[in-house]
Amino acid sequence: MILHLYFARRFAMSFLLITAVLFILVALTGLLEETRRSFADTVTFRDLVTLTLLDTPQKINLILPLNMVLATVVLFLSMARSSEMVITRASGRSALHTLVSPVVVAFIIGLMVVGMFNPIVAATSKRYEQLSDQFASGGGSALSISDEGLWLRQGTSEGQTVIRAWRSNNDGSVLYDVTFISYAPDGGPIRRIEANSAALGPEGWKLKDAKSWPLETGVNSEGNAQRYATLTIPSTLTLDRIRDSFGKAGAISIYNLPTFIRQLEMSGFSPRRHKVWLQSELARPLFLIAMVLVASAFTMRHTRSGGTGVAVLTAVLLGFGLYFIRSFAQILGENGQIPVLLAAWAPPVAAIMLAMGLLLHREDG
Repeated sequence: MILHLYFARRFAMSFLLITAVLFILVALTGLLEETRRSFADTVTFRDLVTLTLLDTPQKINLILPLNMVLATVVLFLSMARSSEMVITRASGRSALHTLVSPVVVAFIIGLMVVGMFNPIVAATSKRYEQLSDQFASGGGSALSISDEGLWLRQGTSEGQTVIRAWRSNNDGSVLYDVTFISYAPDGGPIRRIEANSAALGPEGWKLKDAKSWPLETGVNSEGNAQRYATLTIPSTLTLDRIRDSFGKAGAISIYNLPTFIRQLEMSGFSPRRHKVWLQSELARPLFLIAMVLVASAFTMRHTRSGGTGVAVLTAVLLGFGLYFIRSFAQILGENGQIPVLLAAWAPPVAAIMLAMGLLLHREDG
């Protein structure tokens, strides 16, 4: 038991060290990228640092499997150089028995990432997108989906417009039973428009069968209302920006994803991307375990055997390969080429089986 706790502590320390180093590197690289953006000259350095700190947790979350591979490599190489692995083998412990502690720690880290770090990443990612959009466009836009329908907000220097629709087509390019409320720069409403449908095109929103009411003070709204067979309203929104607003599942906490998926289905959007992301997050602890097993299969050896550099490089490249396969499976799942559960759970399970095969082949345990 004492030896298990020792291995667990060493592995946890290696993981924290690697994560801290990568956090600093990612933050510095992110700050350099922010200074090159188009709005960098119009904001303060403090704003750029804020954007960098908000974006860094999302990047760390993406490279977490690499952190696990590097932490495993650091652990077993340090133990091999100090001959601790030789002593452990001499005491009668097999390779699989030695891996129990790192695997348990990796599983606990995976649970903490899903249950605690995921909401933090979702909150920082959402705030990062809001600030970036605000700095880039000057007006800002937002999308929200609830039981009351789909809500959009577009803004320019001339004021804000709030858009509400009961439902939409799959890609968000056409809204149905839609209402537009325009606000002046000082915040007061100036016009309300209702239409059967609104299609987003290069010129803006094209409304069909629309009715417009003026909302200025002292004006009879119903008496001055006008009907239009077609009406075009300029917009700062694009289809890509609308898709990005609700398409980035990482900006939604895993605790809110089930409800958001249900709301997407009610609004007419396809929730497949979010379903794949939800299942992938639930399968993350297994994938982190697979990274530990893969890295250990090549590094649980004595340094005097030679070829340490090749073994480390092989472990890192295989980890990258498995990460690529996992990402590719998620893309296939999002596009409907394979079932959602298969896209999320097959890569980590297959990676664990591959790693176990390598361990049993290389170790006489």
